[in-house]
Amino acid sequence: MGRRRKGDPVSGWVNLDKPRGLGSTAAVGRVRRAFNAQKAGHAGTLDPLASGVLPIALGEATKTVPFLMAADKTYRFTVRWGVETTSFDAEGAVTAVSDDRPAPAAISEALSAFVGEIDQVPPAYSAIKVAGERAYDLAREGLTVSLDARKVVIHRARHIGSPDSDHADFEIECGKGTYVRALVRDLASRLGVRAHVAELRRTRVGRFDEAAAIALESLESLCDRGAPLEALLPVETALDDIPELAVTDEDAFRLTQGRSIVLLPRQVETLTARLNASRTVSARHGTRIVALCEMRAGRLNPTRVFHLA
Repeated sequence: MGRRRKGDPVSGWVNLDKPRGLGSTAAVGRVRRAFNAQKAGHAGTLDPLASGVLPIALGEATKTVPFLMAADKTYRFTVRWGVETTSFDAEGAVTAVSDDRPAPAAISEALSAFVGEIDQVPPAYSAIKVAGERAYDLAREGLTVSLDARKVVIHRARHIGSPDSDHADFEIECGKGTYVRALVRDLASRLGVRAHVAELRRTRVGRFDEAAAIALESLESLCDRGAPLEALLPVETALDDIPELAVTDEDAFRLTQGRSIVLLPRQVETLTARLNASRTVSARHGTRIVALCEMRAGRLNPTRVFHLA
């Protein structure tokens, strides 16, 4: 007999407004303890110095994390001109200083070159693995870290304003894998100045935005009062762009057993018109998600089965 998992079988998403100074892993741990949940994970790391939207999955919702990891994100951040650091944020050691400051018009012009699909080299202080080790661990040991450029997409970027000559505020909307610190590094290089990220806030991840996010202390207070469900979103919240199909009792049972089901011609036609490249379909029975499936040759083949009460 398998070992019984500790905690309660809580499933759903929490739209957490992560405070500055707390790491993503630590934030997940506090949310998990607040709910006494058996299992928890997050969709997209936020550095300790960053704040904002950190979607946290509990229980069966962890099976949908990959779909949210691929979602577009929005960031607001402040750049400090004249000071460059090892990590290109306020946490790193200062490596260079300069009295040069870019003009607002030059900032906006230079920023436009980074909109669209670009090649971006991740910062050395990142969680990317190099020969089995995290890049930031190697960098902190003083080792030279060489990372390959990656294709990333920045859908929109704007210079919001400059409160003073030493700082500038920005907002970007971007795709998976984009590093704000790398963008600031490259922007500064294009402008011929030194810079780092002074403040960073994530305002949106897919359907999760800051307007509906809950502060960690407010969440813990809700849980202490015995009202945790007020902060819990459905498992399928992360599946914004995936077509749904209502299934019968019999088909729901087959899918939960890991077996495929045959679709009617009209179902194939309707789903085909809405499918994305992954060919993923969400099978539902009543108000409950049953499985995520791949549609092939007129059949739904379950790839992730959900066990929800």
